[in-house]
Amino acid sequence: MKKIVIIGPESTGKSTLSAQLAAHYQTVWVPEFARGYLETLGRPYEQEDLLRIAEGQLQLEDEQAAKAERLMICDTDLQVIKVWSEAKYGDCDPRILELIASRQYDMYLLTYIDIAWEDDPLREHPLPEERMHFYMVYRDIVVNAGLPWADIRGGYAQRLQTAIEAIDELLKGNQE
Repeated sequence: MKKIVIIGPESTGKSTLSAQLAAHYQTVWVPEFARGYLETLGRPYEQEDLLRIAEGQLQLEDEQAAKAERLMICDTDLQVIKVWSEAKYGDCDPRILELIASRQYDMYLLTYIDIAWEDDPLREHPLPEERMHFYMVYRDIVVNAGLPWADIRGGYAQRLQTAIEAIDELLKGNQE
């Protein structure tokens, strides 16, 4: 089974693209665990919450992997939690880093900041320069991962088409 991760700054269409790709490929997708966790937390989150979020994300991933056949779409991975932790707290819990090292993926789809910002109480970095900073951080991650990756830009239809082309290429290469 191939695992595709959609990664990128806040409010760049990751969840929308995840759902669209899952529908297109008739497969499952792994939602972002952090959103549900934070919506029910009842207090401001703390750094220790990030480990719980990481563990919950991997549990969701494992549950969905059991349902997937040839392809699974992940609406995030633990690299996002690492970036989030480093931005807010200046470091990342070594246990999260161990969890990152324990997982393997097959491709990253990096979402660009050309989707309009949508206000949301859980989002923290609306300024264009902040969004570009985080895009570049995620770009460094995908470039250094040594995996195939695609830069996903444009309107929603263009993003979906670019992502499908990249995934089809990955799947085609797997059959040869």
